[in-house]
Amino acid sequence: MLDITLLAIGRLKDKDYQSLATEYLKRLRPFVRLKVIELAAEPFRANAKERAKELESGRILDFLNRKKEGRERSSVYLLAERGRAFTSPELAAWLDKPRPLILVMAGALGFSDDLYRSYKQISLSPLTFPHELARIVLLEQLYRAATLINKKEYHY
Repeated sequence: MLDITLLAIGRLKDKDYQSLATEYLKRLRPFVRLKVIELAAEPFRANAKERAKELESGRILDFLNRKKEGRERSSVYLLAERGRAFTSPELAAWLDKPRPLILVMAGALGFSDDLYRSYKQISLSPLTFPHELARIVLLEQLYRAATLINKKEYHY
C-alpha cells in the first residue's frame, strides 16, 4: 500500500474542488494511506508577494523539520512545473516503491528559492495550474497510478 502525505499550502475553498477531492480521496482509500495536511496560506498584496512566499515556505520547512524522527525514511518532493515529468504509467512505476512519500504543493505564489534548492521536484505538467486545480489533478493521477499498480481497469 502506498504511504503518501500531501502537504499543501491553503485549503480548497471552492465547493466543486472540495467535492472532487472528497471523491478521489474515497477512491484512493483501498490503495493508499494518504494524509492531507493543509498549512495556512499567507494573504498578500501586489507589493508583498515575495514576503508572503517566504512565510509560506517557512511554514513548509517548519513542518518538514518538526519531529523528524517519524519522517527520516520519507522522501520529500515538491510539485513544481520545472520538476521531473512523468507519463501516467511512469508515475505509477515511480510511486510503486516501499517508501513513504511527502508531496508538497505550494500556494498561489510558489516556493521560495531555498525550498527549490533543498528538495527534488516532480511535475504534473509543464503548464501552470491554479493551486486548487493542481491538487485535484494530483489526486486523480495518484488514483490512476494506484489502479495501474493494482491492475484495476481505469487507465486506457
